[in-house]
Amino acid sequence: MKPITWLLSVCLLVWTVAASGQVSQKLTVGAEQGERYLPLLQDQRVALVVNQTSRVGEQHLVDYLLAQGVNVVKVLAPEHGFRGDVGAGETIHDATDAQTGLPIVSIYGASKKPSAEMLADVDVLLFDIQDVGARFYTYISTMHYVMAAAAENDKAMLVLDRPNPNGAYVDGPVLDLAFQSFVGMHEIPLLHGMTVAELAQMIKGEGWIEAAEQLDLTVIPVANYRRDMTYVLPVAPSPNLPNQQAIQLYPSLCLFEATAVSIGRGTAFPFQVMGHDKVPLGEFRFTPRSMPQSAPTPKLEDREAFGVDLRESNVQGLDLRLFIEAYHAFAAAGETFFTAPEFMDKLSGTAGLREAIEAGASAEEIRASWQADLARFKERRQPYLLYP
Repeated sequence: MKPITWLLSVCLLVWTVAASGQVSQKLTVGAEQGERYLPLLQDQRVALVVNQTSRVGEQHLVDYLLAQGVNVVKVLAPEHGFRGDVGAGETIHDATDAQTGLPIVSIYGASKKPSAEMLADVDVLLFDIQDVGARFYTYISTMHYVMAAAAENDKAMLVLDRPNPNGAYVDGPVLDLAFQSFVGMHEIPLLHGMTVAELAQMIKGEGWIEAAEQLDLTVIPVANYRRDMTYVLPVAPSPNLPNQQAIQLYPSLCLFEATAVSIGRGTAFPFQVMGHDKVPLGEFRFTPRSMPQSAPTPKLEDREAFGVDLRESNVQGLDLRLFIEAYHAFAAAGETFFTAPEFMDKLSGTAGLREAIEAGASAEEIRASWQADLARFKERRQPYLLYP
């Protein structure tokens, strides 16, 4: 291709994406760039940290690697399991994968960090899981522990990157380490605007794991990606985020998990509605039921809830208005809103958000209180960014 023709093609691609806001067909996730990482796996014993989102086109990454002759020795299974069919918080058990015969070793059970014994027959740990960009979504916490285990046990770490469907937003409180937990491991905002590969580089670079300087980390970025692109996930990342609307609403609705309000677990539309049986939050009605693979014991099980249907809403980023309105409705009714205040503080990464809401602060006042910390975070993350 002549230089001028190549330049025109690039300009056309940039113009098309900028005009439409949609992902170009040329976007290529890390897993689909085998030419860049397969040589790194040659003659290596490989453990995969993967789930149902780990795809190379229509093929699972496990099947792709086995077909390429890679010596895959085991799969380390995160929350929701290797096949993504286990409910939130449910223990993952060791097993054997029926399709490949590979051993499935749980890292979401008694231990969330791979042990030296688990890694004794491993040379390389490969992480490829679709994230949704919210600090409390636990796949990035799993990545933290896998990176720590790799560093401590002198194993190489390879991260295959995927877009962040909420990547255009940096918002919410930055985690106070006094509230560090598996739903908040790092000093990052609730919406951090980074991909897993960028976060991996930041975890290493900021020394957020022991022996970080010893970690042999390689990342394969997404080709032709910008963080302001609209990216519709081809595979649901977990049982209760079944579609793009749920993923878009997740950052705003997840805080309700620490309250008496149902956000639709146990229905066909989780993270797309909100309601309560005693404090009507709207006219929409729904009844949560036990759903073994996604919500075995949902909040308000078998009770009719009255609330709001958000399936056609345009709520994006972190929107506190619904949350604050619900708090005041509960206060007026004399009902307890924060049923798990300690969990609320872990989800938000601070006691300040809950306390501000209880003190009557508005969404605008609360958001203003975050701005200085967000500015410092944006500056701190700059060396680790891979995309414009």
